[in-house]
Order: sequence, then structure tokens, then C-alpha cells
Amino acid sequence: MAELNPKKFKHILVGVDDSPDAQLAFRYAMNRAKEDDAELTITSILESDDMNVYQALNKDFVHGQRNDLEQHVLGYQDLAVRFGIKNVNVIIGEGDPGETIVKQIIPEVQPDLLIVGSLSKKGLRKRFGSQAAYMAKYAPVSVLVIR
Repeated sequence: MAELNPKKFKHILVGVDDSPDAQLAFRYAMNRAKEDDAELTITSILESDDMNVYQALNKDFVHGQRNDLEQHVLGYQDLAVRFGIKNVNVIIGEGDPGETIVKQIIPEVQPDLLIVGSLSKKGLRKRFGSQAAYMAKYAPVSVLVIR
């Protein structure tokens, strides 16, 4: 009888923001990457719809927001490295999180698993469905939604 081992992943992409679900997703992704000896890429998306029109037009404001986000994600990278994951990368995108991850980040990074939290940082669903539902439906790779 063949062994019933779960699939091992080679490259895990995890989306992070400040929501509790994203924190859980990150912890799960670290454990899974360590267990599978997989590469881990951490991504976060700068959402332009979080800014008012004056902020969005202010290059210094956007640059500052992006720098803050990069520092935040580098903190996640440091945690993952200290946890013992050998190959950890970060990537920042801009725009709608679901679309940006599916249409830009995944094609660039080419992971074989995407791990995300179930809720956006707004708490309630944005528009007509959560970012997680969008990514689960349209991502060309396996998606694990943590709650």
C-alpha cells in the first residue's frame, strides 16, 4: 500500500497584514516551511484605497507608507530566519491585495502554496467577498485560508 504522506511544498507564499488571522497564517506558514524545508516568501500589499486622494497624490506620503510597510515585513522575515527557515524572501506589492497577489506576486514568485488569513485588516468583508475568497478562487496554486 502506498504511503499516505501529505504533499510537501517547495515554495510557500504567505500574505501578511495587521489582522489576527494574518498573524496565524504567518505562524502556520513558518511551521509548514520549516517542516517541508521549503522556501518562504512573505508579501504585504500597500492598499491605495486606504489613502485619501491627497495622500495618494503625495509621493512623499506614499513613499513613507511603503517604507513603513517594508520595515514591517522585514520584521516578519527576521522572525522566520530566527525560527530556522533557511530561505526567506519578502516582496511588497501595491493595489488591491487579492488581485495583486494573484496577478502579480504569484507569477513573479512562483510558489506552490499560498497561505492567507480569512479576514482583511478591515475586519469585515470588503466589497462583495473577502480577499481570501478571491485568492482561493483565482490563484493558480493551492491556497490555504487560516482562521
